[in-house]
Amino acid sequence: MTRRHRDRIPEGMTRDPSRRGKRLTAERGTYFALVDLGVGSREAARRVGINYRTAKYWQAAAKAAATAAPPAQPVVSSRYLSLDERIVIADRVRQPGVSPDQPRWHVSHETIYQALYVQARGGLRREVAGWLRTGRIARRPRTRADARRPRMATDMVMISDRPAEVADRAVPGHWEGDLVMGAFNRSAIGTLVERTTRFVMLLHLPDGYTPTAVRDALVAKIATLPAQLRRSLTWDQGSEMHLHGQFTETTGMPVYFCDPHSPWQRGSNENTNGLLRQYFPKGTDLSVHTAEHLDAVAAELNDRPRETLGWDSPAERVTRLLTTTG
Repeated sequence: MTRRHRDRIPEGMTRDPSRRGKRLTAERGTYFALVDLGVGSREAARRVGINYRTAKYWQAAAKAAATAAPPAQPVVSSRYLSLDERIVIADRVRQPGVSPDQPRWHVSHETIYQALYVQARGGLRREVAGWLRTGRIARRPRTRADARRPRMATDMVMISDRPAEVADRAVPGHWEGDLVMGAFNRSAIGTLVERTTRFVMLLHLPDGYTPTAVRDALVAKIATLPAQLRRSLTWDQGSEMHLHGQFTETTGMPVYFCDPHSPWQRGSNENTNGLLRQYFPKGTDLSVHTAEHLDAVAAELNDRPRETLGWDSPAERVTRLLTTTG
């Protein structure tokens, strides 16, 4: 490096060798302080002990920073409180006489909504509606917990109250039932399995699995059975059995309900539903199957030998049972 490229140290000034290569933060601050006091740029550089070229670089950088556009502020969704709003809340919390811990200050979001809608007689003024995320100007209050529609029209009898003869499979005529669901739960097939013989019957539900549709399909299917095979039905707590009392009144068969999330309490029915998936795969529309096709599938399962039956088929066990009791 030639001598003319080196920083010239003004006469009477020396630079501390230990500061070589370090940022001149202190000198920069002193330089601009002198300039602000009216000292000329060259004179300020001489007093601070820097090269005039360095001073010119500092001036150019400061000018560029002053004219640069301010950084863009992040866009905050109107769903959330802004910084200013949060500051106001914090200031209010610190004010004497405002204790957020006092119960009289506590309100739920439901109370706030009710106050807004009551002012407009069940609706909202147009300008207020625009502040809501959904934009709805009418609102129906949430149903009180004690006013909700019960899942069943009549009281359920739980599986723990089921007679012992049902549990030990000693007496035929006790059935387990459930639904096999189609794609997006939009269609279903009802399944019935007799606990002693594992005999299968399928319910055709082409118009959906509403409580009325399930009740009518169950009544029609049970009516095809002899009296000795109409003793009881065990089901889970699905809302499709809302009208179980009417089913019992029509058929004389009591309905027992499993505990929540306890599929093993209907073990025979669960196993049969697994076998049915080879005929009715998951994710398919089950409403396309006819009643005749369902009967054909049930007949095929009933003709299949079962190890649990000593390699008899369910159909053979039912035939033997009816022959013996007949």
